[in-house]
Amino acid sequence: MTFSVSYVESDGGGACLRLAGELDMSTAPQLTAAIDSLTADGESRVLLDLTDLTFCDSTGMAVFVRGDNQAAADGGWLRLVGAHGRVERVLRVTGLAEVLRYEPESVDPASRSAP
Repeated sequence: MTFSVSYVESDGGGACLRLAGELDMSTAPQLTAAIDSLTADGESRVLLDLTDLTFCDSTGMAVFVRGDNQAAADGGWLRLVGAHGRVERVLRVTGLAEVLRYEPESVDPASRSAP
């Protein structure tokens, strides 16, 4: 399966990236580049919509943590929404669901409050 990252317009409360497919060692650089591009453009609040993500390994999880650290350094955050199945289970088992304030339902980044 392929992997894609697409930018979703928001109402001004942050940037939203929609992930689809399998996030693993071979596709993680694509997400890293997308997050780096947003932060280079001054975006410090990033929401990752995982609704269409079917798989995520430890490399993908590391990209989530790196992105959150990057955003936090600029006074922002990275949050996760919409995961299901194996992806949601891995988020919960690893504790990242709490660390990254995972929400099971997709929400607009503008409605998110700062940590």
